[in-house]
Amino acid sequence: MDIRKFAVSETGIVNLRDASGSLMYGDDKKPMTWTVYGPGSKQYAKAQSARQNRYIDKLRRKGSSEETAEQKLREQIEFITVCTKECSTNIQYDGLTGEELHRAVLSDIKLGFILDQLGGHLGEWGNFSQPSTMDSASTSDKAPG
Repeated sequence: MDIRKFAVSETGIVNLRDASGSLMYGDDKKPMTWTVYGPGSKQYAKAQSARQNRYIDKLRRKGSSEETAEQKLREQIEFITVCTKECSTNIQYDGLTGEELHRAVLSDIKLGFILDQLGGHLGEWGNFSQPSTMDSASTSDKAPG
């Protein structure tokens, strides 16, 4: 059997949830989604490499790996921004688009639950596994009527 049958997808879609865990929908009643490049993609590898290089540079400059909470937050925002392919068109923030939109949403402390969701999603290889033809998909997350 060809082992590549078990390869992961390059991207995954995260259905965003609000702070209480409910799915988020736009005014058009479509789900708010965020598409990210996963650990099996070149974009993720590039973001991971850049993160490691920044860490090594910091060690060389300061001789310590200590980071402030603010530095850790900036690092996480940068990593997720680089790993972002796109977010759904019904996500709006001050008329921004593209990377500026991603950074604004991820940097907004009152929307920190989104940053946490995306970071958690990116940290799990299983979130990027391709569904088996034998799997039965259940869709319990439906748009409100």
